[in-house]
Amino acid sequence: MLVVDVENLWVRYGQLAAVRGISLQIPRGEVFGFIGPNGAGKSSTIKVLATLLRDFTGKVKVTGRDVLYNPQAVREKIGYVPDFFGVYEDLTVEEYLHFFAAAYRIDRSRRKPIITDVLELTDLSHKLHAPVDALSRGMKQRLSLARVLLHDPDLLLLDEPASGLDPRARIEMRELLKALKEMGKTILISSHILHELSQLCTRIGIVEAGKMVAQGSVTDIYRHLGLLRIVHVQVVDMSAELVARLKSVPGVNSVEEQVDRLAIRLHEDQTSIEDLHGHLVAAGARIRMFQPEAMDMETAFMKLTEGKTA
Repeated sequence: MLVVDVENLWVRYGQLAAVRGISLQIPRGEVFGFIGPNGAGKSSTIKVLATLLRDFTGKVKVTGRDVLYNPQAVREKIGYVPDFFGVYEDLTVEEYLHFFAAAYRIDRSRRKPIITDVLELTDLSHKLHAPVDALSRGMKQRLSLARVLLHDPDLLLLDEPASGLDPRARIEMRELLKALKEMGKTILISSHILHELSQLCTRIGIVEAGKMVAQGSVTDIYRHLGLLRIVHVQVVDMSAELVARLKSVPGVNSVEEQVDRLAIRLHEDQTSIEDLHGHLVAAGARIRMFQPEAMDMETAFMKLTEGKTA
């Protein structure tokens, strides 16, 4: 089942087209990452899905419900975390969550155990009676996630959830999002922290000037761009014959002999990582280490985009 189904979405602010024909489909349980510079159209797309922008053209559905014609039903199925927290003076964490539990029409008898659960999940149980305004930015972001989890939504819309966080808070946020992913939550997340997004997401969409310039898994995008993956290999009894045999494998761009290993530069669209391992085994290599380098999303982002905005 598609949780998000967007076809040919256009959003205009006067004469400015902020989103230009974006289409994307997100099935249940997927974590989809939006990457793009400021002004690329990420937030506008998320606001349409959150039913906050109604002046758009195109087909947009969430869990099969039309965003334009059935916004209330959509709101019951989503949890939206914007890139700002808002102002909640003189409220404690407990009062804040009880307020939103009531807004979500959660029965009074169920609110306390649900609040206990979401605070435990977001590691905020010790802040139950703390004033919201006294929380750090990282804790406020986690509290925002606790808020949108109260009604167990089908879709989480997270607009720059790690924006402005210090390194420790970013790590805590990433681990929380990984836990939500393992719970099977469907998540649409925008971010400028490309490396962390590539580790977290099952698919990524790169957006520029309101258009989707690339979409797919990190590996798919690398294959599309023809970028090289470096694979580090240690073998017992290195030989010139093995190096020569590796250089003849389709897709192997180069084999660099380093002090204690080989660094193999590989075009994955011609030979996969798994097949390269198979070539080593077939050559009789006794493999001590086989380690592909993590994909560098910054490289893909810079190659696909030119820094344009809508």
